[in-house]
Amino acid sequence: MALQWLILTCVVAVEAAVAALVTLPAPRAVRGQIVALTSLLLQPLASVIPFAAFQLLDIYWKQEHRLMCTSEICTAEERIRFEKSMFKAQRNVILCVSACLLYWCIYRVVKYNKDIKALEETEKRLKED
Repeated sequence: MALQWLILTCVVAVEAAVAALVTLPAPRAVRGQIVALTSLLLQPLASVIPFAAFQLLDIYWKQEHRLMCTSEICTAEERIRFEKSMFKAQRNVILCVSACLLYWCIYRVVKYNKDIKALEETEKRLKED
């Protein structure tokens, strides 16, 4: 299971870097190249959405079937293990949600840039006529 979370962590890091790269101000020619490259990467990166959704379902299932340690019978070690697993689950939920949100942000920024480019080309064509 740790490998899945490591992969998702790396994907979130890459998405954060791409989101920063796409949103930074750059000259028009450089921005066009960045948007074109990111546009090509969006389709393979879309697989992060079902992967994150599956991980969220896995967290939910484990939460529903987890042994609760809230009574006085639990030892201190069992209580610590329970709290540690709860913190890990919360961290993993944040990771899954951030993966989906970052993908959506990148998609929208690239779409807006493409729309702006199309509008600029239309405006140039209309001015020529």
